[in-house]
Amino acid sequence: MDSDKYLEGQSMQRPPLFESDSFIYWKNRFETYVKSKDLDLWHVITNGDFQPIVQNPETKLDEVIPFEKQTDDLKKRLAKNNEAKMVIYNALPRKEYERIFMCNTAKEIWKTLLITHQGNSQVKDNKIDLLVQQYEQFVISKDESIDSAFARFNTIITSLKALDEGYSSKNYVRKFLRALHPKWRAKVTAIEESKDLTSLSLDELIGNLKAQGKNLVMKMCFEFRCEDEEYAKASDSGEEDDEKVKDETCLVAHASSEVCSESSYFSDENSSIDDLALDNEYDKLCKMSLKIITKNKRLKATRNSLENELRELLRAFSLRY
Repeated sequence: MDSDKYLEGQSMQRPPLFESDSFIYWKNRFETYVKSKDLDLWHVITNGDFQPIVQNPETKLDEVIPFEKQTDDLKKRLAKNNEAKMVIYNALPRKEYERIFMCNTAKEIWKTLLITHQGNSQVKDNKIDLLVQQYEQFVISKDESIDSAFARFNTIITSLKALDEGYSSKNYVRKFLRALHPKWRAKVTAIEESKDLTSLSLDELIGNLKAQGKNLVMKMCFEFRCEDEEYAKASDSGEEDDEKVKDETCLVAHASSEVCSESSYFSDENSSIDDLALDNEYDKLCKMSLKIITKNKRLKATRNSLENELRELLRAFSLRY
């Protein structure tokens, strides 16, 4: 919303502007803002106004302290009541202010906002049930990037926390691992073997998954190149004049080399790559590996066939002469 929709008299450092469509998001930001400014203000908003009351030592009853007998410290404390109301006012557009202007205390204002936009206890419980269901059924598709999956997952757990519901950090980590597509199985196993999941944070897990993906792609490319070089050497040591064998070897070597060299993942101009692009590169290498394996099998069959023919020719020649 535009700044002219704010109430007049607000300070330069405004609290987060109220968002009815994203109430939980605003609520968390507003709470953090108030606590960062003054914890007493948040106490007033959630627990009610400070009262100028003292217990009469004779009657043991609470009595209101007249203004003229209030100490400066007490007056400063009582001023928190109006400060708390003002910080809420400064966060609300005029339409929302008209809804709560009859409230006498910051606590009443806050309760009205919660009931209006978050619902009563029954509505809150229904929202929690829905979020818990989303959490339990959370899965990551084959083509979804880690960043996208983490954003969805984080929205669910943040919403649960805002409703005073949630799971442990250890549970978040294990749930995210279980939600991954089977294509991530090798990476998950590597993380489980190298990390202590009881102390691993969700942010650390995301970083490790990205690192595992990068290492796996580089390792696969390296293995392909090494395998191609071995086949090339084996061909050169044998029937050097057989053009078919040479052509097969060169084709296989060129195929894997082309994937690795032309991949944007290994380009100096694109040293950083998003997770979806990384998955695409990984899938490309997997498909190419099948082609390379097939060509290698054909190469072996060709070499074996030529060796058998050569042996038969030598045998026939020796018998004849």
